[in-house]
Amino acid sequence: MSYTKGELVQAALEEIGIASYEFDISPEQIDSGVSRLDAMMGSWTGLGINLSFPIAKGKNSNSDTDSNIPDSAYEAVVTNLAIRMAPSYGKAVSLDTRDIARRSYNILLKIFAQPREVQLNKMPLGAGYKASETRFTYSPKEEYLKDVDDTVDLSGGPV
Repeated sequence: MSYTKGELVQAALEEIGIASYEFDISPEQIDSGVSRLDAMMGSWTGLGINLSFPIAKGKNSNSDTDSNIPDSAYEAVVTNLAIRMAPSYGKAVSLDTRDIARRSYNILLKIFAQPREVQLNKMPLGAGYKASETRFTYSPKEEYLKDVDDTVDLSGGPV
């Protein structure tokens, strides 16, 4: 079992210095953090980091939902979420936290990022490739065979 979304938000709040034993964390703050977590994980999914995180649409997110992230991604998620949440609380994130966030995010990119599938729209040139036209000569197009005022035929054939 992995961490819940609420646990990830609480860990991020602790990372920026808002611990539950010093400050009362309201359920609205947790819900706000969960929506930021969903947005962050949605952007990571768009970049190719697929952690099987259940992204909720709109305000349907629940802090008790299991996040499905592996233990190897915990540090990257918490520190990067802390960096995103800190300005709304008027806090500055330490340089150590920023360094850990950057390094752990780069590790996630190496491990979990999947390359996008690319399909060629044409067959590559090489052995066995038979083009319908040669590469250097093209058949003339009809629009270039007439003069501007349609009086002279430049094709060289009989008029």
